[in-house]
Amino acid sequence: MRRLFIILVIFIFFIFAIPIIFTKTNEVSGKAENLLENTNVENKIEEIILKDYDYKQYDKIKLLHKDTNQIEELPLDEYLLGVVSAEMPATFEQEALNAQAVVARTYTIYSIVHNQNKHGDADICDDSNCCQAWISKDDRMAKWEEDVRENNWRKIKLAINNTTGKIITYNGEVIDAFFHSNSGGVTEAPVNVWGGTNYPYLQSVETAGEDAYSQYSSEVTLSKEDLKNKILKKHSDFTINYDNSNCIQILEYLDSGRVKTIKIGNLNLSGVEVRTLLGLRSANFEVNIEGDNIKFTVKGYGHGVGMSQTGADSMAKSGSNYEDIIKHFYTGVEIVDM
Repeated sequence: MRRLFIILVIFIFFIFAIPIIFTKTNEVSGKAENLLENTNVENKIEEIILKDYDYKQYDKIKLLHKDTNQIEELPLDEYLLGVVSAEMPATFEQEALNAQAVVARTYTIYSIVHNQNKHGDADICDDSNCCQAWISKDDRMAKWEEDVRENNWRKIKLAINNTTGKIITYNGEVIDAFFHSNSGGVTEAPVNVWGGTNYPYLQSVETAGEDAYSQYSSEVTLSKEDLKNKILKKHSDFTINYDNSNCIQILEYLDSGRVKTIKIGNLNLSGVEVRTLLGLRSANFEVNIEGDNIKFTVKGYGHGVGMSQTGADSMAKSGSNYEDIIKHFYTGVEIVDM
């Protein structure tokens, strides 16, 4: 009787359990098929992205000369000779120049892809306040002392040749490769300068050795009247009472040490705006009233976003190559061929 009961239990188990097992197996199999289908879709999407961003097509660029309003078509690397020689001192280390070449190439490609129609039929202009600085070989050579011309130009050419076709990407797409002269020791996130998007590859990083460069520190002294007139050009409602000891007061700093907000008279202004209004080299400053004058002590040179050129040179002097330099200043990026 007991044996019959055991047989009956086993029979019932197979009757009810087997369909469930097969059902679960089919569910797993279906999930695997769906996963495979999704993977294939992702592969197809990746293929589309790579196809859409075929950067090799930009082997020539149309350069707008702002002073003449003329457009000149140049091979990309020939254009970059003019950019690197205009943007970075040829006395800098070769690896720093190499880094500048890759950054300039990347900035150019990004501008062509994302800033179409900004300059009409041209891809980019030669104004550093708008795009990148550029200078012709003849003009560049004329500005160098005769005894260093050939060696300087050789270093610029090496920077282009050593990095031919190299661009910087993040998640497979070319980055907006901002750069500046001197970060004052800490670079800045773009959201703190221009607002808007905080790009993941443009994060604040520290760099040693920048205090050894002339671009690291500067001073601007304005008379009380000059300061008032400069601000009135932008803010017609500006008033200030210099008898009040708190008439100029920094209210808040960013993590990088730059001024976030400063009170001047009846206005609360951003450090970035004050830099522009008063002609300061950066938004990293201290301010003191000295008699009839206002003295600004400034650290760094430029907006502070992306690669610091003096920081790149300092790293190169310490043995870093151009890839090390780029990956220090741009977070999570890859250096790839166009």
